[in-house]
Amino acid sequence: MAGQFKAAINQLNKVSQIMGLECDELEILRKPDRIIEVSLPVLMDNGRMKVFTGFRVQYNNTRGPYKGGIRFHPKVNLDEVTTLAFWMTIKCAVADIPYGGGKGGIAVDAKTLSQGELERLTRAYARGFANFIGPKIDIPAPDVGTTPQIMAWLMDEYSHIKGENTPAVVTGKPIEVGGSLGRDTATGLGGFYVFEEVLNKLKMAKSKAGIAVQGFGNVGMNFAMIAYRAGYKVAAVSDSRGGIYNEKGLSMEEILAHKKSTGSVVDFKNSKNITNEKLLELPVEVLVPSALENVINEKNAGRIKAKMILELANGPTTEEAEVKLSKKAVLIVPDVLANSGGVIASYFEWVQNSRQYYWEQARMDDRLKDKVTSAFKKVWQTMEARGNNQMRDAAYIVAVERLIGSLRIRGI
Repeated sequence: MAGQFKAAINQLNKVSQIMGLECDELEILRKPDRIIEVSLPVLMDNGRMKVFTGFRVQYNNTRGPYKGGIRFHPKVNLDEVTTLAFWMTIKCAVADIPYGGGKGGIAVDAKTLSQGELERLTRAYARGFANFIGPKIDIPAPDVGTTPQIMAWLMDEYSHIKGENTPAVVTGKPIEVGGSLGRDTATGLGGFYVFEEVLNKLKMAKSKAGIAVQGFGNVGMNFAMIAYRAGYKVAAVSDSRGGIYNEKGLSMEEILAHKKSTGSVVDFKNSKNITNEKLLELPVEVLVPSALENVINEKNAGRIKAKMILELANGPTTEEAEVKLSKKAVLIVPDVLANSGGVIASYFEWVQNSRQYYWEQARMDDRLKDKVTSAFKKVWQTMEARGNNQMRDAAYIVAVERLIGSLRIRGI
């Protein structure tokens, strides 16, 4: 068992001890149902054939079809994909939606591919996994390095293979081919709903909740914009090139315009350029990691000054860092709750595809708020019952209870 997945299973084991569980169903949850690896030959623009490796891990489908994104990133590997599939299993159970967990990926830097190469790679992935995915089997979605356009190509290729238009095979599609209104902002918006619920519980005034957001991609940018428009002070943001900081607050509209014109948030007027590492250590109340895994670790945990960490990225805090931060009474709002808005909206898109009946934006946002808020209340209630500030443990307890309950009722 490799490092990242081992740490994820350690969390499951920790929670099982807290719950006093040691049963056969837990053994089922410690291993994925299926690991699929395929070779993907792609004709490149230079006329040469290149073979990529595609992964799909289908972790558990006790509560419904496998669900999880497809990641195009140079560092994609089987350990990472397995871990992400496990987290999706937990996340869907926390959100109480009828899905299991899955994840896919290709080790590739999508930025180095032409549009044609990217399309051919996506269609090769669809062909390679056509017998393993489907609206009632496994429903992919966008993740790091993938886009609504990539989902449209995947859906189109799958539909050609199956001989019928099948929009429900993927979520996160463009509106024109069955995508849902509100899907692009759902992860950030869901995170904001959770954020406000936490502030309400902590009785923290809006004026006291200064925010730093690491990662100005779709999720981080939308969260920062929503928080800014709601009247919160966003003091720092960053992207892959670096970050900016102004303790008095930043204008998100102006930063977005600056990023569109320059390609980065760095060198924004009336702000100080900082590194991504330095952003994590700023004197702000709320830290929002929205990029990749393990950015908060044993090395920098002692220097973090935030009182709350809202995990919009998957797995941004290592096991060792969490122990240190807990001793400092830092409240960590775990990824399996904080960023669940994306998969909840994916569920809504899948429902609309299946019924061929589409909702207006306000209905999407209202249903998202209801679902996320309900998940938060269940987790917070579980945490309070235990008498500490370990939200991750509480979220896992909620998920494990639901997963084991389903396993027992099904007789697996």
